[in-house]
Amino acid sequence: MATLQLTEQSFADTVGSNEIVLVDFWASWCGPCRTFAPVYEKVSEENPDIVFAKVDTEAEQGLAGYFQISSIPTLMAIRDGVVLYSQAGALPQPALENLVQAIRDVDMEDVRSKIAEGKTETE
Repeated sequence: MATLQLTEQSFADTVGSNEIVLVDFWASWCGPCRTFAPVYEKVSEENPDIVFAKVDTEAEQGLAGYFQISSIPTLMAIRDGVVLYSQAGALPQPALENLVQAIRDVDMEDVRSKIAEGKTETE
């Protein structure tokens, strides 16, 4: 699957209707972003069941602001609507492949349980 461009209008629907969504926050003037793009594209082709999305931080400043993106590229991994990973910096292909596998391996029942515990502790 080729990468998908996300906008403020398509973000929630894309995240809500797909189990795993990886989001690359980038800009055309960013050298590391341009270096990371072919790696991201290649890994997306190897994992057609995962949505590999891109957010142009220049065009989508609202999304970049909402997620407090202060450095690009920033890669975010969302599974079942929960952000499991968010970190700035371009990853080499083996590290991105390892991240994809780690996101697949997360026990979401455990994550949801911990989220619920955290909510009750602060309420």
